[in-house]
Amino acid sequence: MSLLKEFYSVESLEKQTDSRYVARICLNPKHSIFKGHFPGNPVTPGVCMMQIIKDLTEQITARTLFMSSSSNVKFMALINPEINPILSLQLDLALADEQTIKVKNVTTFDDTVALKLTNTYKMI
Repeated sequence: MSLLKEFYSVESLEKQTDSRYVARICLNPKHSIFKGHFPGNPVTPGVCMMQIIKDLTEQITARTLFMSSSSNVKFMALINPEINPILSLQLDLALADEQTIKVKNVTTFDDTVALKLTNTYKMI
């Protein structure tokens, strides 16, 4: 179960290749997180985006995951849920070993890259 209850909904999650998945999500601009981040000018918190990536990876792998590291994190554009509520997340998964999975992500809205990162998760 996601920590971000009612923050977003998954519109689609499709397998593109053996290791690549593409998700389409819709942010809820009325969620209480946006009242504090920031009033009158909502911006999707980076930590929420990282949680969404973890949630999607757990859904794909059907495993509970613990993020052990994150690298190459680049927030490249602000995500305002009132203007760009629909996001596309590309997830490239690779097993590092039997208990570790690496996920490279590129998150976009329209033609804009908003986030790039690589997360490493331990399967628990």
